[in-house]
Amino acid sequence: MSTTFLSSRILALEAIRHPCRTLSTTSRWSADPWPLPHTPQHLSNTQTPSDIPPPTPLPRAGESKETLRARLVYQSRKRGTLESDLLLSTFARDHLREMDETELKEYDKLLDEPDWDIYYWATEGRTPPERWVQSSVLEKLRIHARNEGKVVRKMPPL
Repeated sequence: MSTTFLSSRILALEAIRHPCRTLSTTSRWSADPWPLPHTPQHLSNTQTPSDIPPPTPLPRAGESKETLRARLVYQSRKRGTLESDLLLSTFARDHLREMDETELKEYDKLLDEPDWDIYYWATEGRTPPERWVQSSVLEKLRIHARNEGKVVRKMPPL
């Protein structure tokens, strides 16, 4: 018999004799370091504290409407989380062309918020703060996130 087979056989017998011992040094019941979105653990781990003021947007004096639209397309695509990238990039592809300048600026302010907050507000996993409750852009994003047409979405090209 090979030594590998004997070693594994000995380990198996030890596990039967001493059932409380484990072969791993890590805790068997440790928390998942990467919980899935919409699980209670993920919701609690990604909650932005309410005492943090809203982000201050960067001043962009003299930015044309077309430059603003192009920047928003890029910022919608490059967020940092795949879930937000997919949701916001497909929303930008489908809706930015028809938005007026006021809506574009509102969407720009929305993109200044943390990724997981935007994601959960859009998927209705969390209630948005007072500053976003009446937002027409967030309402459009929620409708987009519901995907009632069951469209298979993939990242649009840059």
